[in-house]
Amino acid sequence: MKRILMTIGIALAMPAAAAESAAPNAAPTLAQALERAWQRAPVARALPARREQAAAEAQAAAAWTPAPPTVSLATLNDRLSERRGRSEWEAEVSVPLWLPRQREAQRALADADAQRVDATAAAARLQLAGELRGAWWALAAARDRAALASARLEAARALQADVDRRFRVGELARTDANVALAEVRAQEGEIADARRAEQAAHDALQGLTGAPAPDVLAAEAATDASVAAPHPDLAAAESTLRSARSRLELAERSARAAPEVALRLLRERDDSGMRAVQAAGVRLSVPLASPPRLLRETAAQRAEIAEAQTQAERVRERLALDIAAARRELAAAELQGATAAERAALAADTLQLLQKSFALGESDLATLLRARAAAFDAQADVRRQATARAAAQSRINQALGVLP
Repeated sequence: MKRILMTIGIALAMPAAAAESAAPNAAPTLAQALERAWQRAPVARALPARREQAAAEAQAAAAWTPAPPTVSLATLNDRLSERRGRSEWEAEVSVPLWLPRQREAQRALADADAQRVDATAAAARLQLAGELRGAWWALAAARDRAALASARLEAARALQADVDRRFRVGELARTDANVALAEVRAQEGEIADARRAEQAAHDALQGLTGAPAPDVLAAEAATDASVAAPHPDLAAAESTLRSARSRLELAERSARAAPEVALRLLRERDDSGMRAVQAAGVRLSVPLASPPRLLRETAAQRAEIAEAQTQAERVRERLALDIAAARRELAAAELQGATAAERAALAADTLQLLQKSFALGESDLATLLRARAAAFDAQADVRRQATARAAAQSRINQALGVLP
């Protein structure tokens, strides 16, 4: 019976002892895991190209003309008809011009788009952090369950060995031996299911990071909400709104097509054989405004602004609700952790008393098994609430927009 008590005591303390024995710096942190996952994310790999596109838009807005100049060349002669030597050559260089305040609007749009690229990337990184945090603590919970199942199996085997020995010497009935063996088989099935769930959770985390999960899943530190930076989701929504407003401003400044100024060179020889005549000139074209075209383009931009404003408002509301829910979850986990620790202490004391009573023949096996199950459940609840508290702290950080 001393061996059984020692086995059960070690089994009950197994999850905590395993965590304490591991070196704190022996495994990657959640921040390092996020960096690995971000390097594999499609958004991260496309980010340099998107930044390059934003830089190109800024360069285009800083140019002297809204579009590149065009060069045209034309010729006309009578070689296919009369062949009298008539010929005409014309060359033209056309340069488009900015409309009033159009260039400033284009620059503002380029700046807004560049900010939107970075803000969208930050929001995507935070979203990936949320997925990683969920997988991180799902694996921690699965490991707790597997460790508890292993502890239960070891304790059940130790108890079954003692019951079988006492059955062979006639101290216990065969029904007790059958019950003890059935308990071992039940725990074997439980540990198989727990290990399957643990492997599935491990694969989910590895699918994000591309590397095996660390042996130690460290908790995050608490974040002071008063010093937290603006939430990336809200920053992304506001940057989308700024970009939409800049597009509307540019559409209003582009009510007509760009005017053009052209330099024309003409060289002409008629059929009289006289010397060729050369001429130079300037052409200026100013397109007229089109109210229907302007209304069509600005209406689309106003609709985009309305959607962006609504989205930003929804993001603010969601963030406030997420922060409040995460804080309630953390408070509940702390309260439940305290009650679970007290319950585990009581269950362990009861189990020790019933172990002595069973060894003396004063209580039956069924009572002992119920007490042992209660002790294991209480210890499992302690580990579960510790993991739940760490997960709740991660959710608060996620709601505040803080990366690991």
